[in-house]
Amino acid sequence: MPKVKPTAILLLSVACAAQAELRLGIVGTDTSHVTAFTRILNLDTLPDHVPGAKVVAAYKGGSKDVESSYTRVEKFAEELRTKYKVEFTRDIPTLCRKVDAVLLESVDGRVHLEQAKQIIAAGKPVFIDKPLAATLEDAREIARLAKDANVPWFSSSSLRFGEIGTTMKHADALGVMTWGPGPLEEHHQLDLSWYAIHAIEMLYALMGTGCEQVTRISTPGGDVVTGLWKNGKTGTVRTLRPYGGYGALVFRPKQVIESDPKASAGYRPLLVEIVKFFETKQPPVSNEEKLEIFAFMDAAQRSQEAGSQPMKLR
Repeated sequence: MPKVKPTAILLLSVACAAQAELRLGIVGTDTSHVTAFTRILNLDTLPDHVPGAKVVAAYKGGSKDVESSYTRVEKFAEELRTKYKVEFTRDIPTLCRKVDAVLLESVDGRVHLEQAKQIIAAGKPVFIDKPLAATLEDAREIARLAKDANVPWFSSSSLRFGEIGTTMKHADALGVMTWGPGPLEEHHQLDLSWYAIHAIEMLYALMGTGCEQVTRISTPGGDVVTGLWKNGKTGTVRTLRPYGGYGALVFRPKQVIESDPKASAGYRPLLVEIVKFFETKQPPVSNEEKLEIFAFMDAAQRSQEAGSQPMKLR
C-alpha cells in the first residue's frame, strides 16, 4: 500500500473541517444579537470564538411599529454586510436554500410564527431568540408545526446558560427568587415576554418545570410574579422598571444563597449550545419546558387583568 504524504493528510483534514462547518442564516437584523452572535461565530481569532458554524446569509425583516426594530434594522444589516461579508436575500425561502440552519432573531415576537412557518417548511433546524412568540397560542402553534414536520427547534435566553443559571441549581431548594429588567413593549400581548423573559428563564433554569398556579402584582416600578409548583415549592420573579441588574436567591433548608452581582452572562455559552444543537438536533432545553414558560407568563397576564387573583396554567 503506497504511503500517504503528510501534506495530503493535512489538506484532507482542512477540507473535512471546512465541509463540516455549518452555514447559518439570520432572519431579522433588528437586534444587537445578530452582530454579537456573528462576531463570536465568524471571527476565529477571538478568545471567545465558538467554532463549528458561520453566519453566511441574512434576511432583514423588521417591524415598522416597534421603535427598537425600525430604528436599528438597517444599522445592524449594514454591519453584517460590510464587516462580516454576510449575503442578504430577498425573502426567507431564498435564505433557507443557502444555509444548513437558521437563527430566527427578529426582535418582535409577533412575527415569529409567520417567519418560523417558512423556516419549518424548508426543513431547517431553527433557534428562535427571545421571545419565542408574543402569545401562548403562537408559541404552541410553532411547536405543533415543527413537530408535525419533524424539524428541531429550541428557544432560550442567554441567562439560562450564564453563571447564575448553571451554578445555583440545588435539588433541596425550597424556593427561588430571580430578578431582572422588566421594560414593556405595547404591542406584545404577553407583556412579560418582551424582556422579563430573561428573569423568568433563570427561574425555570433553577426550579425546573411543574408550576401550576401564578399570581402577579404590578406597579409602575415593576412586577412581583409568584408561581406555586406541584411539589409545594414557590418561585418568584421580580421585574425592575425601567431597567436593573440580574440576580437570584435560592432558599435551601439551612442556607440562603445569593448570586454574585458580577455574575457573568455573556453570549458565548448560549452559542456553544446553539452550535451543538444544530450539529446533534437535540435541544438543550426541552420544547415542553419552553411552552410551560409561556403558560406561566399567560397565567401571570390573566392574574394581572383579574386584579392579582391566582390563575392556573392552561
